[in-house]
Amino acid sequence: MGWDYFAGIMHYLIPLPVVLPLFAAGVKLALGIRWPRVQQWLSVISLALVLLIGAALMVGAHMFGPQVVAVGGWEAPVGITLVADRLSALMVTVSAAVTLAVLVYSIGQGMAGKAEVAPLSVYQPTYLILVAGVSNAFLAGDLFNLYVGFEILLTASYVLLTLGGTQSRMRAGAIYVVVSLLSSVLFLMAIALIFGATGTVNMAQLGERLPEIHTELRLVLEVMLVLAFGIKAAVFPLAAWLPDSYPTAPAPVTAVFAGLLTKVGVYAIIRAETLMFPGTQLNTMLMWVALATMIMGILGAVAQTDIKRLLSFTLISHIGYMVFGVALGTELGLAGAVFYIAHHITVQTTLFLITGLIERRGGSTSLDHLGGLAKIAPLLAILFFIPAMNLGGIPPLSGFLGKIGLLQAGVDVGTPLAYTLVGASVLTSLLTLYVIARVWNYAFWRTPSEGTVAEPGTVLEDSEDDDTSTAALGPGEAVGPSSRLGATSTVDTPVVTSVVLPKSMVGATVALVAFGLAMTVFAGPLIAYSSDSAVELLQRTPYIEAVLGGSQ
Repeated sequence: MGWDYFAGIMHYLIPLPVVLPLFAAGVKLALGIRWPRVQQWLSVISLALVLLIGAALMVGAHMFGPQVVAVGGWEAPVGITLVADRLSALMVTVSAAVTLAVLVYSIGQGMAGKAEVAPLSVYQPTYLILVAGVSNAFLAGDLFNLYVGFEILLTASYVLLTLGGTQSRMRAGAIYVVVSLLSSVLFLMAIALIFGATGTVNMAQLGERLPEIHTELRLVLEVMLVLAFGIKAAVFPLAAWLPDSYPTAPAPVTAVFAGLLTKVGVYAIIRAETLMFPGTQLNTMLMWVALATMIMGILGAVAQTDIKRLLSFTLISHIGYMVFGVALGTELGLAGAVFYIAHHITVQTTLFLITGLIERRGGSTSLDHLGGLAKIAPLLAILFFIPAMNLGGIPPLSGFLGKIGLLQAGVDVGTPLAYTLVGASVLTSLLTLYVIARVWNYAFWRTPSEGTVAEPGTVLEDSEDDDTSTAALGPGEAVGPSSRLGATSTVDTPVVTSVVLPKSMVGATVALVAFGLAMTVFAGPLIAYSSDSAVELLQRTPYIEAVLGGSQ
């Protein structure tokens, strides 16, 4: 019975990463502000189940090949299909792990801010809808369903980004939604043109039909899709919106945005370049984009003095590594990109959560207002040091292994441009270490000046709308507009600095640090899984046959 039974129930599991968060969000909206603890547990349990299901999908996709479910019983290519192959199952699993940790963190932050009732009706349902949109994007088997996933992300992320309604967040939200809508319009135009040219939007069938159309038309369609996905992935020069949007949001929202949402764009680029446009003509252009993204992103990080903005620029630069692997178009390059995506989702999310803890303990995320945290908060120093070194690529951590794989792939290609990218990758890694070391030295080891670090009990509100800083404030003094006291989000209550950090926030951060270390401990199986995923992506046949069953 064993494995045969498991294979038989796989198609029942595929929709659940989308359905469970949506169901939980609907229940929470119906309950309103009643039974807040029950609602919190409902959210946590639903995402924990998504994590377990994602792991099961990874096992199933690895053992039995791509798994497909036809929504509503309408078979492909007519109906909507959800597909779990090795890549999508891995993305669902990693995204479920980080979103679960961020949810626990945000619950702890809300409880520390004494916001245990009203916020439930806004933040958590929206957050669960966001998770459903992410899962839908990863599992989508047709372009229009992928577009729907992106739109779910846009709607939920705009609500989360503007929580609290401060001037800086509304301004950042307006920029974010305009850029995202531009990307969505471009994507929708591409879908319409692709359907007009091929008569389908099913990605497996497009993998058969797009190579048959005229080369010039195929190139135009590919460029439109890559542009739309590139905006969402925040590649240079389409990334100017990100550093001004993400840092203004509450710490948990910034963490899940930075760690996850841009990777949905990278995932879409991988799917387009391998399944729909094999033997792409854009490899050289993508390599130049990867080069510019790495260099411009890390140079932006070097110029920053605020940890959130600094990490936002490192996020952009490390997207370049992933695009580098995709642009190479080789098995080793794709395997390195897949491994690095999983690594970076975890590490980047962890660092933003730790930045939230730094703000709660030290009263600021500005390096000018921090110092001596290693002495007063040694656990915080350890939690920062591990993922920071991982991001910098220090051996034997997973960041080092992912970069080595990408560098080897570039050397194997052996073209002058590939060698240039190898050199740029090394330079980016060294500059990443430099900016991380600067945060480490300034925030944790520098002797703080008198009055620079906020005292425990200082109420921190959104100071981005005025020029007030926390430097001269004492316990109980607030920064920023008093309207923040009426916030309606679990994560948007005024932050009060304290010696003892909330256990849920620390626990969630520790769990993500451990998850990142597990990627190093189990790097062998994960690299092998990534390599198998790359082979499957390049072969295309397993995916197409699983969806279409041999029909043309």
